[in-house]
Amino acid sequence: MSDRVVVITGGQGQLGQAVIRAALDRGLKVAAIDHADVEARGSDACLEISGVDLTDADATRAAMDRAQAHFGRIDALLNIAGGFVWQTVDDADPAWERMYRMNLVTALNASRAALPHLKTSDQGRIVNVGAAGALKSGMGMGAYAASKSAVHRLTESLAEETKSTSVTVNAVLPSILDTPQNRKDMPDADPDTWVKVEDLAEVMLFLASPASKAMTGALVPVTGRV
Repeated sequence: MSDRVVVITGGQGQLGQAVIRAALDRGLKVAAIDHADVEARGSDACLEISGVDLTDADATRAAMDRAQAHFGRIDALLNIAGGFVWQTVDDADPAWERMYRMNLVTALNASRAALPHLKTSDQGRIVNVGAAGALKSGMGMGAYAASKSAVHRLTESLAEETKSTSVTVNAVLPSILDTPQNRKDMPDADPDTWVKVEDLAEVMLFLASPASKAMTGALVPVTGRV
């Protein structure tokens, strides 16, 4: 088993679960942080920290410190926590602030909380989840695309700020993920062209590994056959 420790936010989601499985299969140790309050389960290699509001900086820092105390180190942070809403600009209940908090603030707080620990690793890694749909927005995508574009800018700026350290910062930019919810929402689409969560997990874990040491500030498209 590797001694590398990976912290994953949004561990209860479809992508989070896929990344956790793949990380454990590699022999990594995992701390999974999520807003959902679920019964702790897993093995000695997996610590579940539930009921954490990642939009709260103090709560995020406490969760990260708990992961550090449990495993004795943190080598990588995978910021998966977030959300999506399709909404036109003239909607009566605008979701721009909600998307900003769910997608940018969660990644920012987790990165800030993890950085002191990551800098003590000889191969510290941060991997964010951006969006291919944030490169050029479309109808109903404004709030989501704006928040994910902010994640892209966070990735680039933090990569520059950490170049004198061991830490690298990159992001994946997936298109549509093949999840049960997306299949339900788009019953006439061909999910074979979408990105499998297991395939995106592979790319993220490469970026979280020592093998990606030559990459920082990269926005990596993962767009399947769309």
